[in-house]
Amino acid sequence: MKLKTKILTALGIGCYWAMMMNFFSAQAKETDTAPYMDPSESVEARVTDLLSRMTLDEKIGQMVQADLCCVSNRADIAKYGFGSMLSGGDSKPTGPNTPENWLQTVNDLKSWALKTRLKIPLIYGIDAVHGHNDVVGTTLFPHHIGMGATHDPALAEEAERITASEVAGTGIRWVFAPCIAVVQDERWGRTYESYGQDPALVSEMAAASVKGFQGDELSPHSVLACAKHFIGDGGTQNGIDQGNAVCDEATLRRLYLPPYEAAIRAGVGSIMVSYSSWNGLKMHANKYLLTDVLKGELGFKGFLVSDWAAIDEISPDYKYDVETSINAGLDMIMIPYGPGHPNNYVEFINDLKDLVAERKVSPARIDDAVSRILRIKFQMGLFENDGTDPSLTAQIGSTEHRQIARECVRESLVLLKNKRHALPLAKDLKHITVVGEAANDLGVQCGGWTVSWQGSGQVTRGTTILQAVRDIVSPQTQVRFSPDGRNLAGADAVIAVVGEPPYAEGLGDRTNLDLSAGDSALIARAKASGAPVITILLSGRPLILGRALGSSDAFIAAWLPGTEGEGIADVLFGDAKPTGKLPREWPKNDRQFAANAMHGRPLFRDGYGLTY
Repeated sequence: MKLKTKILTALGIGCYWAMMMNFFSAQAKETDTAPYMDPSESVEARVTDLLSRMTLDEKIGQMVQADLCCVSNRADIAKYGFGSMLSGGDSKPTGPNTPENWLQTVNDLKSWALKTRLKIPLIYGIDAVHGHNDVVGTTLFPHHIGMGATHDPALAEEAERITASEVAGTGIRWVFAPCIAVVQDERWGRTYESYGQDPALVSEMAAASVKGFQGDELSPHSVLACAKHFIGDGGTQNGIDQGNAVCDEATLRRLYLPPYEAAIRAGVGSIMVSYSSWNGLKMHANKYLLTDVLKGELGFKGFLVSDWAAIDEISPDYKYDVETSINAGLDMIMIPYGPGHPNNYVEFINDLKDLVAERKVSPARIDDAVSRILRIKFQMGLFENDGTDPSLTAQIGSTEHRQIARECVRESLVLLKNKRHALPLAKDLKHITVVGEAANDLGVQCGGWTVSWQGSGQVTRGTTILQAVRDIVSPQTQVRFSPDGRNLAGADAVIAVVGEPPYAEGLGDRTNLDLSAGDSALIARAKASGAPVITILLSGRPLILGRALGSSDAFIAAWLPGTEGEGIADVLFGDAKPTGKLPREWPKNDRQFAANAMHGRPLFRDGYGLTY
């Protein structure tokens, strides 16, 4: 090539790139001055303006929620314009599990969304079902069943306000909580995620929890709440997770709909749809309930998000699943899988584009879904400032937060038996023996959804029941620990701590809810010592107690209290009176599992609870 030609060619390429740079610069300048970027405009005006500027690809991107563990190339966030990302139960940042590392990771992910043409911010979601439970060192509260036992909506609101603060301290602005299932059968592995069996109680706690997360209305100070799982997941046959709720519509509306009505009145901005079915139809495919009832009749203005890969269960044909779920009313799809896996986010995007081209999903349905998502983002001020206040990060797991959790524990305890005033114990007893491995196991005390999805072992920072007892008694009192209960000589009182190992979701489904043989034997050995026996049950639901209740002088249902074991010691030693009341009936035998199909009188009625 002649020199002159080379020079002209180089000049041509240079001019081309200069022209493109000018184009992108002008486009960026236009975006910065667009009406949707102006916070003085109304939310609806901003939504309308932004929607008018979006391509179909950009709209569909907003409907995608990808999981951290499956986005190996973070450039995909900008490439596909994700509207959201999440961390599922075991999906965590690379490196140490600290609030600071979470904050750095989430901020980096959010920065990729701002590299897109329209700079639509990413909203990050996480399960925070009893505190910011994936992060080590946070404040963990009693699971919902314990909070239901408090019958104290103001306390529930305060607990979620603290949870919101700790979540926001890691850069996250969306929680998949509260769970407002109205559980009818305690064999369900998610029973502890429900406030109780009474729709009125669940409704009251649901509204309070939504306000705790979001405030009186969505604002730049809110963490977005997500009521779940719509609808009937607490009423599946035999308590089977992701099962089938069989009932007529009147029953569905009477038992399971009221908490969603309460959450909507409280302003909840998102609702997660249930894996379960109603009379054989998967909820993710139920247009009548999602669109006609929830969005139409109840006037829900927020957006609907699917559960983890839940649309995949509609049928074996993924493209059909996409079509069915979007037309049913889903606005955002949780897609945990990345490229290389069937039913991944790239496949979803391509399938939905094809469905629009084939006129199987209307442009109006896409616009409705995206408008709902954008509206929430504008209301939360994400376009103006999605930064994190350093003071929130510094307060994670603070003494002030833990004191509120300790109060929640105190109020959640239900005293089922107190023979001859065995409680409260004197702090100056000479010898107290604590038995049961659970007494010194923070993982059992916290239950599932604690750092790991299923929960396990000594998973985070907190105070065990054993340590709490040692901290509260007189310096002259000897507190011995005998995990197997075989060293009880000389005890003035025996505190037996028993219960379920941690579990979550369907892995917690059980057909037999008997207290374990090992726990029953432990209590029997304690009884044989001749000392008063105080039994503390750590469980996500009522268990069939058998002889354990008769062998105990006092018996406390402590549920899954979280990190602050001091709240239990406060009640054991009389610094606080037990005030908790059962949030559900306690079955006497395995014929009484289903609350709406009791055979004879239960062991304890809903609302039962003693005090001093």
